[in-house]
Amino acid sequence: MDSISQAALGSAVVLATLGRRTAAWKAALWGAAAGTLPDLDAFIDHGDPLLNMVRHRAESHGLALLALASAPLGWLAARLSGQPDLWRRWWLAMALALITHPLLDTLTVYGTQLLQPFSNHPFAVGSVFIIDPFYTLPLLLGVLVAVIGSSTKGLRWNAAMLALSTAYLGWSVLAQQHVRGVLEASLRHNGMATSQMLVTPAPFSTVLWRAVAMGSEHYHEAYYSLLDGAHPVAWTSHPRGADLRLQHADNPHVQRLSWFSHGFMRIQANSQGRLTITDLRMGLEPCYSFHFDIGPAHSAASETGPVVQQWQRPDLSMALPWLWRRLTDPTAGTLSTLPGGISCGTAP
Repeated sequence: MDSISQAALGSAVVLATLGRRTAAWKAALWGAAAGTLPDLDAFIDHGDPLLNMVRHRAESHGLALLALASAPLGWLAARLSGQPDLWRRWWLAMALALITHPLLDTLTVYGTQLLQPFSNHPFAVGSVFIIDPFYTLPLLLGVLVAVIGSSTKGLRWNAAMLALSTAYLGWSVLAQQHVRGVLEASLRHNGMATSQMLVTPAPFSTVLWRAVAMGSEHYHEAYYSLLDGAHPVAWTSHPRGADLRLQHADNPHVQRLSWFSHGFMRIQANSQGRLTITDLRMGLEPCYSFHFDIGPAHSAASETGPVVQQWQRPDLSMALPWLWRRLTDPTAGTLSTLPGGISCGTAP
């Protein structure tokens, strides 16, 4: 999740754990710090943009390593707060703030390596978007009331908002499973043979959902809103670059993105003769957040050059109105089928 959500969750968890044992503002500040701490790995440069992508949410998000780190952090928080006799309670608070961070991240589609250093498997439920105000705002409200309100009332508000936001996460998983069932039925009805399907929310809510289904030659994209009713699902198909994938199966960059994306990737040769690979999980066709130039399309795996990330940003003046319209209008189509198409701003 985004940094604001993680800081708010850390604050809410520490406030709930410490209760009236310390000043609310101290608990909130320490919670925000602990809730943000695992994401400092984003400042580590691993040598190229693709490695930076797959190494984010790695060791710093491992549950075992965070549990170990919680003891010295809890001791430090207790000492600096002038409560060394409460170090065990502070330890528990820091442990919960640290561990809930990767657990929340796991509900996004990115991929979180919870079992580091024993396994590098990237877990991803994909039931919430990385920024979701319906999750974050209740947390912020609870923390704010706890800090500025009376002790008992404020802590009750914090606990209630923490419970509400957690219930929202549970709702997102149930909604995702419902949408998956609808979309699987649509694929069967249309006779579309696919090997795997991803279902994840469109930006900012859990009402509109996006699906990517992988076929042998194409990937298929569809949107489904919980307000669509019985309206048939419309799928659009796009080449996944199956032949290029076979030709470059030994390319370490291709292998790395295939592993991290669980196979939800596209490979293309652009008009300049450059080979590009794209993570299809994060973005809206035709614009994707993780799109990489990995060298000449004719090069062998042993001749791979530097990786260049090309951020693809949709024209927000078109994308945001379309997202709002698609929530309630199943005939709105997709971004890729808008009249005149949609441009993706690209920058290295």
